[in-house]
Amino acid sequence: MFGYLVRRVLAAIPVMGVVAVFVFLLLRLTPGDPAAIIAGDNATAEQLEKIRISLGLNEPIYTQFITWIGKVLHGDFGASLISNVPVMTMISHRIEPTISIALSTITLAIIVAVPLGVIAAWKHGTWIDRFVMGLSVIGFSVPVFVVGYVLIQVFAIDLRWVPVQGFRSITRGFGPFFERAILPTLALSFIYIALIARMTRASMLDVLGEDYVRTARAKGIAERAVLLKHALRNAAVPIITVIGTGFALLISGVVVTESVFNLPGIGRLTVDAVLARDYPVIQAMILLTSGLYVAINLLIDVAYTILDPRIRY
Repeated sequence: MFGYLVRRVLAAIPVMGVVAVFVFLLLRLTPGDPAAIIAGDNATAEQLEKIRISLGLNEPIYTQFITWIGKVLHGDFGASLISNVPVMTMISHRIEPTISIALSTITLAIIVAVPLGVIAAWKHGTWIDRFVMGLSVIGFSVPVFVVGYVLIQVFAIDLRWVPVQGFRSITRGFGPFFERAILPTLALSFIYIALIARMTRASMLDVLGEDYVRTARAKGIAERAVLLKHALRNAAVPIITVIGTGFALLISGVVVTESVFNLPGIGRLTVDAVLARDYPVIQAMILLTSGLYVAINLLIDVAYTILDPRIRY
């Protein structure tokens, strides 16, 4: 296992290297003068020269890359061109809402979707199966922002059970955090519950037809043990894949939810940076998101070997 982990980490280094080169060239290969793109059309010659010096654009491109990658490896992504605040400081202030909502969403989705998928497969062809699959279709079909606005209207405006928008750190108490996290968590979880439930059902249906499941039933093993111990564990590999990929998508794709619920997360930070052409922030977000995907894929591969001993790399 340790050797496999080392090989997988080493294999991820070239991937991140390619991403780093792309991110570095994102600004340099943009048509036109990068300094003029950053400063805008009304910039003076002095402002343009100042930007070129601050970004090292007067140096040879290989020198620029070596300097830039050296800073990145030390966690220095530069400063925002708009606010002049260090990029890592901006990200550290914005990452808690995104991580909190993503974790609560994927946790809720697993708790709800896996049992639904197992029950749907167990009761395949019955009204329970059709009901669960109908809910999955609805979950896929309704946009997140529509679900969000409906939840706000019902629970925040009409019933006044929770605040409409905003975020409170969990360090300030679980109650305030829960009040503001429950609606975005519910809104985001709809599509992931549908996705995980459908994958769980499909995987369980494949496994429930295997000989060892029929043998377990013939031995008189309780149906609950057959479903959970024999079937679900062997069906877990594709389910883990969907859960891991879904978590990565949650981290990098919560822009709509953060906008609907006014959450100061990294999704809104990325959109604001793109609109303002704040290249240091954009570069940092691309690198961090790519690193997140690589790390999650590594964890998924490790989970494969734990859940299914037959898998060897």
